[in-house]
Amino acid sequence: MTERIGLIAGNGRFPLVFAAAARAAGVEVVAVAHRGETPEEIGTYADELTWVRVGELGKIIRVLKRAGVRRAVMAGGIRKPRHLADMRPDFRGAAFLAKTRSLKDDVLLRGIAAELERDGITVVESTLFCGALVPRAGTLTRATPRAKEWEDVRFGFRVAKDIGRWDIGQSVVVKGGTVLAVEGIEGTDEAIRRGGLLGRGGIVVVKVSKPTQDLRFDVPAVGPTTIDVLREVGGRVLALEADRTLMLDREAMIAAADAADIAIVALASAGATDAA
Repeated sequence: MTERIGLIAGNGRFPLVFAAAARAAGVEVVAVAHRGETPEEIGTYADELTWVRVGELGKIIRVLKRAGVRRAVMAGGIRKPRHLADMRPDFRGAAFLAKTRSLKDDVLLRGIAAELERDGITVVESTLFCGALVPRAGTLTRATPRAKEWEDVRFGFRVAKDIGRWDIGQSVVVKGGTVLAVEGIEGTDEAIRRGGLLGRGGIVVVKVSKPTQDLRFDVPAVGPTTIDVLREVGGRVLALEADRTLMLDREAMIAAADAADIAIVALASAGATDAA
């Protein structure tokens, strides 16, 4: 029998990328998409599609169980300010929120995964079927960082990991050993714009996973727009954590970086302090 995998889809391109990869692997995709968040194009990639409002946890579980889904992924985020203002929980969603002590992303997502698993639906890593988009350690572009930029990469990696312990963000913008911007709720691209304005070119961007990040449903991701923003602000280097970061449209990203003379490198955590 063909496997049917559940896709709990948030915003951005990742849900589309995952669904396309799953179908290419011969797996049927049963998608539950969030109104106002998930791109409308998800219907092109899913075999079955149901729209829900943020907070309708009971409906999500019913849809997946009725479709015979035993494994599911969560792909794409929910914009938190909108999420809190527009939440319309059903009975099960309200019960879940009532017993949840924190609205931090990691806590919420782990709690939702636990609710699904109580009903026999195992939440698996969202990079399933997407292995080609997760870079291994190495330089991915023709351009490579200069010696001073490698120093900024190593410094930024340590800073980003420390910031991640506080669940603040996953990216930092560095130049000359100085942190120009830290990613907040606005996301990576806007943090790059802020840091680029201050740095006036030559910036290094480092994006890592948080030390406690659960990669089942929360994978750091970058895409072609990240390179577009780096080019706009005169950025020089994009450094990613190897094996723990998703490159959406990887080939397009590398081609755009090569055209703009931007270096993309992937660092293993163990090598972040001695890369050269």
